[in-house]
Amino acid sequence: MKILVTGGAGYIGSVCTDSLIARGDKVIVFDNLSEGNWKAVHPEAVFINGDLNVRTSIVSALKEAQPDAVVHFAANALVGESMENPYKYFRNNVGGTLNLLEAMKNHGVKRLVFSSTCATFGIPDVEVIEETTLQGPINPYGESKLMVERMLRWYSEIFGLTFASLRYFNVAGATERLGEVRRVETHLIPRILQAALGKAPAAEIYGTDFPTPDGTCIRDYIHVQDLVDAHLLALNIEKSAFFNLGTETGTSVREVIGTACAVTGRQIPAIEKPRRAGDPAKLVASSRKAREMLGWKPRYGIRETVESAWKWLLGHPQGYARLS
Repeated sequence: MKILVTGGAGYIGSVCTDSLIARGDKVIVFDNLSEGNWKAVHPEAVFINGDLNVRTSIVSALKEAQPDAVVHFAANALVGESMENPYKYFRNNVGGTLNLLEAMKNHGVKRLVFSSTCATFGIPDVEVIEETTLQGPINPYGESKLMVERMLRWYSEIFGLTFASLRYFNVAGATERLGEVRRVETHLIPRILQAALGKAPAAEIYGTDFPTPDGTCIRDYIHVQDLVDAHLLALNIEKSAFFNLGTETGTSVREVIGTACAVTGRQIPAIEKPRRAGDPAKLVASSRKAREMLGWKPRYGIRETVESAWKWLLGHPQGYARLS
């Protein structure tokens, strides 16, 4: 297939590009490099420096590429920033996707895999989240992704778009070539590993009085390669659908820190802080639908995920500045 990957210079998008090329697809990466890095783009991919907010930019890219399908990662994804600047999130995530959908419609591209998020659920009243769990975002980031999901439904019904929307939880880990490098790092595992390297003073634990075995939040961590594998499988669906992706196994913050200590062989200091507003005690995904409809099954547990991230970080302590 010929696949256009928006946000293909970013963390997950670059891993997806590598995997598509490895299986023999032709890939065109479309990215404005505001969050991604051009060094992460596979050398065999065609790279287009473009911006979804500029409608003529994506129209030109689709006209040039003429892809069979689009895998859509391009988005802003910082929850805290979305609370400070909601305009940016609605303009980029919703407006940019609307430009993409219109350009796809006008160029006859009828297949899309959308990288969504568990943030569309907000604070659910269940611990294991199904696709049918009530969605109620509590920040503009989650709201923007939910708005896109609603747009996809209508483009599917009216114009015959076939889409898969993949809602994933806490992605982490690395491949041999690619790892997690962000403009602003808020994710737990890379922040813990930065502390292990001495690049951060300590790991941070927000809340120690949750109703969990050790008092800290429990989350569902998924390896980036497992996540990407689901995107590749979703390219083949015959009917539009929404999927939750996770390991169905929760890991607490203290357990993640303990795993990181074991993997790195270092004692990682931790600072206990008050709970963050809106943090639920436990969030774990049910992946039954993805297993049954996509034939997807995660291969990596929390230790392998942390090990891969640590190995990549040791080889690239300056991020992509050291990537050959």
